[in-house]
Amino acid sequence: MKIKTTIAGSLPKPTWLAEPEKLWAEWKLKDSDLFKGQCEAALHWIKFQENTGVDIISDGEQFRKHFVHGFLESIQGIDWNKMTTMGIRNDRYDAEVPTVVNELKRLEKVHSKSTEFCLKNTSNDFKITLPGPMTICDTIANGFYSSRKEMAFEFAKILNAEALELEKLGVHTIQFDEPAFNAFTKEASEWGVEILEVAASGLKCKTAVHICYGYGIKQNIDWKKTLGNEWKQYEDFFPTLNNSSINQVSLECANSRVPLDVLKMLSNKEILVGVIDVANLKIETPSEVCKLLEKVSAYVDYKNIIACTNCGMAPMPFNIAEEKIKSLVAGANLFTKSI
Repeated sequence: MKIKTTIAGSLPKPTWLAEPEKLWAEWKLKDSDLFKGQCEAALHWIKFQENTGVDIISDGEQFRKHFVHGFLESIQGIDWNKMTTMGIRNDRYDAEVPTVVNELKRLEKVHSKSTEFCLKNTSNDFKITLPGPMTICDTIANGFYSSRKEMAFEFAKILNAEALELEKLGVHTIQFDEPAFNAFTKEASEWGVEILEVAASGLKCKTAVHICYGYGIKQNIDWKKTLGNEWKQYEDFFPTLNNSSINQVSLECANSRVPLDVLKMLSNKEILVGVIDVANLKIETPSEVCKLLEKVSAYVDYKNIIACTNCGMAPMPFNIAEEKIKSLVAGANLFTKSI
């Protein structure tokens, strides 16, 4: 049996499309030129993934500035001129974010046009990522709803409508990104997983949730230093997640302090094992990737393992991201030969 590979989310954008190695980078193109450029950038990564041997490919989020706001830009009820200073990920860092000021409505398809382009240009299984409802609510200010939970429920219904349309186009996997789960572990167990299931309701394609300790940016790296020798946050909500209808769970294992035995709590799930560190420019060797997969297989049936990156790679140098993806595939192939 072959161990499959995939990418967690974003990939670097070319310098002519957006400022490199930066989150929230402004577009350098406008109007119809912008979409043409986004298509060209996505096509590069599609063909690179195919040629490298990635099994479940993605567009590397080349059509959006940010994994959350790239979706929200098309949602009515958000005032992008009313910026609010808000603590992100349970006050890990502050950011200026737009504000929900009215009832949320999705008036048009958000990612269908770009997804249609990608599907026409690959025969591989294709995965698309969407922001999870709890993470959206931790990345945008609430100036309308009675609670964060109520706002998350409204976003979940909007995400579900989008996801169902993307499934009809032929998407293999729809992944919801919920890094906020490990910042709000109690809330994740109490209502976060339940509302995530609303977003995934009715889907027959593969569904995944990506949970991690964040992009490789200074604020996240500094925060990780405060977490001690073992990162046990996942234990608070993994039992609830394991009992959910979500098929796959994506989380970071490379150079993290997540005790691997916590993976036993997800016995009902396929695990997207993060074997590529996105907070470090060092390129993993295939042997290192293989050894980490071997360690994980002590707690996860190898039939449920998919090799993946820890998180998105948007802030990384372009060439480093390419080399890391090559090591991801080569390491997964080594592990396949060993089982």
